[in-house]
Amino acid sequence: MKKSITAAALAGALLFTATPAAIAVGEGPGYGGKETINTSILRTYDEMVQFLQNQDAKQPHMELEVIGQSVKGRDLYLAKYIQNQDNPTILFLTQQHGNEQLTTEGALEYIKHLGTGKTGDVLDGVNVLVVPMLNADGAMGDVDFSLENYIAKGDRNLTRFNALGVDLNRDHITKIQPETQALHNNVLAKYDVDYMIDLHHQGANSERDGRLVSGSILHPTTPNVDLDVLEGSKRLGAIVFDAVDSTGWGHLGKYAGGSAETISRNGIAVEYGISTLLFEMRGMSDHFNEGAILGQKSNGYLIKQTITTLDATVSALSDGSIEDADTSFWDTLAVQNTRTE
Repeated sequence: MKKSITAAALAGALLFTATPAAIAVGEGPGYGGKETINTSILRTYDEMVQFLQNQDAKQPHMELEVIGQSVKGRDLYLAKYIQNQDNPTILFLTQQHGNEQLTTEGALEYIKHLGTGKTGDVLDGVNVLVVPMLNADGAMGDVDFSLENYIAKGDRNLTRFNALGVDLNRDHITKIQPETQALHNNVLAKYDVDYMIDLHHQGANSERDGRLVSGSILHPTTPNVDLDVLEGSKRLGAIVFDAVDSTGWGHLGKYAGGSAETISRNGIAVEYGISTLLFEMRGMSDHFNEGAILGQKSNGYLIKQTITTLDATVSALSDGSIEDADTSFWDTLAVQNTRTE
C-alpha cells in the first residue's frame, strides 16, 4: 500500500519541532546525495481531493468549490470559510510551483484544525480562503517534458512548471494558463480578498546572520503598489515573523525578490489592492539541483512552519491585532544570502 502523510504520520513528523534548533534548522539535514527523497510520503492529487471532500462533509463552516481545471483537466479547488462578508478575508495560495508541496501539506492540516475546534471561534472574525495545489499537473509530474534528471524517488516526480512547461508565477499579467485564469477569474475577481500569503519553497542553502534560514518573507516591491496596501503587507509579514522566528526552531530572512508584476506578490497587490506576502519555505520536495532540496527528515518542521503561519495570521485578523503589528523590523531584517561553503 502506498504510504501517505496521514494524521498519525503527520503528528509524528511534527515532533521534529521539539528538536533543538541546531538540528531542526541550523545545519540541516540537507540532501548531499545521502538523505532520502521519496515522493510517496506526499499526498497525491487524488488523495488531496479525497481529503478536501471528507473535510467538506464534516465541517459545517467549510464549502468546497471547483474554480477551474488544469491543462490536463484536473479540477482545481478552493476551500472557503465565509461567515460574514464584512469580516476581513485572507487567501492562502500553495503550489503555484508543483515541486513545493510541504506548504500544501501544512495548509491541509490547518483546514483540518478549523474543523476540530483547535482554533476556537476564530472564524467569527475572519473569512479564510485556501487554494491548495494550484499546479496540480506539475505536482503529479504529468507534464509534456522530461523529468529524468529530477532527484526524488517514489510514485512520481514533482516539477516547478505546469504541463506545458510554464511557470505559473510569471503569468499574472497575461494570464494565459488555465490555472492562472482559474485563480484570477474565480477567486481574486470573485471574492473581496484583503490579504494573501503566497506559499512557496526556495533553495536549501540560504542563511541570515550566519544561520541557515527555515524560510524567507517579502512584501510587494513594485513601485506601483498603493502605500496602504504595502503597509498591510508589512503588517502581515510582522505577524508571520513574530510567530515563526520566536519558536526557537524557525529563523527567517528577507527574500531577495524583484519588482516584476508578472509574479503574484507584486501583480495581485497592484491589480486588486490586496496586501500580499511571499513566504518561501526552505528546500523543495524535488528538483534536478541537489542544492534545492532537503532530506525528508526536514518535512516535519516545515509543515509545522506552514501551520504556524496560517494560524497566526488568521488569529491576528480575527481579533484585529494585525492593526497594531510593528513593521519596524522590516528596516533591519537582513536579506538572506546563499551559503557557499
